[in-house]
Amino acid sequence: MSTIVVSHEFASSPDQAWYGHLAAALGDHDVRVPQMPDPEAPQPEPWLRAVTAEISDPADTVLVGHSLGGVNLLRLLERHEGAPFAGVVLVASMAHEVGYDQLAGFFEGGFDWERIRKAAEQFRVLVAIDDPVLTPDPLEHVRLFAANLEAKAVVTPDGIHFSRLQDRRELHEAVALVEEVLP
Repeated sequence: MSTIVVSHEFASSPDQAWYGHLAAALGDHDVRVPQMPDPEAPQPEPWLRAVTAEISDPADTVLVGHSLGGVNLLRLLERHEGAPFAGVVLVASMAHEVGYDQLAGFFEGGFDWERIRKAAEQFRVLVAIDDPVLTPDPLEHVRLFAANLEAKAVVTPDGIHFSRLQDRRELHEAVALVEEVLP
């Protein structure tokens, strides 16, 4: 049994979006979706602490980040030392700043891609081509993740931002990607 830790999106909670479906579909594993602190006005350090508290054995852990939750995981991976995580799945996550002043602190200084790459065995990315958050072009974010993290990407024709705003309750593609990187 592996541990799967999900870092949810901005202005959300563990009981929204597709997180419950992921937990049910991967019920043979320990799926944890911690409540990120102050999700309407997130700050990098408290979000990092919330995810870090859920991790015991990185080699047996898959990290799943949705939107800003993925950025949170990139910051965690930058700081990680020791055995690499089994895998990382980034769903509708940003590879760079996308114009939300409220979230700028998560992007300060850019990313240390080499360090992030070494902190996990495998990376997967799931993006919808119609995602209005991943500006200026969702495929640009996919290309950056593929080039810098050697990530395998799945791009869907629709899905918006795989967000609670669209009341998306199931995300089979995310389940499949997690299953691919399970140890």
